[in-house]
Amino acid sequence: MSQLIIPEDYKSAIDLKQTEQAIKKIKDFFLQSLSTELRLRRVTAPLFVLRGLGMNDDLNGVERAVNFPIKDMDEARAEVVHSLAKWKRNTLAEYKIDNGFGIVTDMNAIRADEELDNVHSLYVDQWDWERVMAKKDRNIAFLKKIVRKIYSAILRTEFYICETYPEIKPFLPEDIFFIHSEQLRQMYPDMTPKEREDEICRKHGAVFIMGIGGKLGDGKEHDLRAPDYDDWTTENEEGFLGLNGDLLVWYPVLDRAMELSSMGIRVDPEALLHQLKLTGKEDRVQLYFHKRLLEGELPLSIGGGIGQSRLCMVLLHKAHIGETQSSIWPDDMRQKCHEAGIALI
Repeated sequence: MSQLIIPEDYKSAIDLKQTEQAIKKIKDFFLQSLSTELRLRRVTAPLFVLRGLGMNDDLNGVERAVNFPIKDMDEARAEVVHSLAKWKRNTLAEYKIDNGFGIVTDMNAIRADEELDNVHSLYVDQWDWERVMAKKDRNIAFLKKIVRKIYSAILRTEFYICETYPEIKPFLPEDIFFIHSEQLRQMYPDMTPKEREDEICRKHGAVFIMGIGGKLGDGKEHDLRAPDYDDWTTENEEGFLGLNGDLLVWYPVLDRAMELSSMGIRVDPEALLHQLKLTGKEDRVQLYFHKRLLEGELPLSIGGGIGQSRLCMVLLHKAHIGETQSSIWPDDMRQKCHEAGIALI
């Protein structure tokens, strides 16, 4: 069911022409900043992959991939990607990327099962990145180091946009706050995960919530994760489970928390087998990607995705992601946005 927030007295800080120009500026500037911070090189990525290789990502583990038959390949079916977590790790091996370096790509996807609202669209565009890492760095300290580098690139881009368009004022805090999802649950035991995110982001401005995917003390997950890319079960040095997380900021335009990135240290062979068993997906060990990982043919890595349209939306103080990307929206949503002065592209 589609949901829509209409901010009171909303008016875009810049007009449609400036918005289109600003989107290009943000995408170019942030990509350069991110690549410099993490030592990434750009690669070309697929829009679709063959079904049955285990290369596509099923995100929370339940989403259906858009698929179609290929006439010239005996009707073999291809799937439009959800994201590129496993494809990227395979590519690190193919390109023989050294430890401490990585790749970044413009990822475009269709998520047909998405519930449409101000920040969720059928069309997804993000910077998908992956970096080779050493076994000794499979810990929370290294994860936090990488998160701070990403947040630094976001802050730098905010400064650039605010200098370019004086009508837009910066609002992101200088530092990002770290908390594990179990700690967050203990702080707000009577709230839903989304309500907890709102509370902690309202308090700190920018937050990285660690340990997304595993069951918490109440037997429920903060959010779901597929079992075969992020490591959400390994016990870390802080005494909690998981080496992954979500980067969120408090977004005053919509008066809610906004997720900008989902990322993490990826599964090693042991974590993969453990998570497949926990989720009843042990049959995946026969798939191409999983076989390569279990046989030691893929490097240890850390990676994630950063929403392009969503980051543009936040940095340009827009009320709807449809102001920074072109997609399909329900007629009633388009009408309400038009009446409220929200110009969907």
